Amino acid sequence: MVSKTDRFRGSRTHGRGMKRGRGAGLRGGRGNAGLHKHKYSYTVKYMPDHFGRHGFKRPQSKVGTAITINVGDLEEQLAFFAKDGNASEEKGVFTVDLEKLGIDKLLGRGTLTKNVRVKVKQASARAVEKVESAGGKVKLTGNDQ
Repeated sequence: MVSKTDRFRGSRTHGRGMKRGRGAGLRGGRGNAGLHKHKYSYTVKYMPDHFGRHGFKRPQSKVGTAITINVGDLEEQLAFFAKDGNASEEKGVFTVDLEKLGIDKLLGRGTLTKNVRVKVKQASARAVEKVESAGGKVKLTGNDQ
């Protein structure tokens, strides 16, 4: 069987015309070529948001996650905090400075049975309620309470 190439020997374009046989000439260029020129109507109809800037990026100084601890975890960690010198115990009352530990917020998950006095920037209402119901106190030091 004679191949197509053999049949077109001597022909300049092998029967494809001038442009169709080169690269992506038949399709008006590859990829996004021509979106501002010969494919502009396609862009307007099907890709209206393709060009330009969209949205914004928040400044990194404003983006950040607060380091938190739950009430239940606080009770579990009290012994370690006392051992490291970050908490003290007097007459069954623990005193913990979470700010010094680098913790920003106290959250209310878990149970608390010990009497704890906590100093922290922020605390959820549920956390304050649980600490006070166990006989302790929460001292908030943050500006945005």
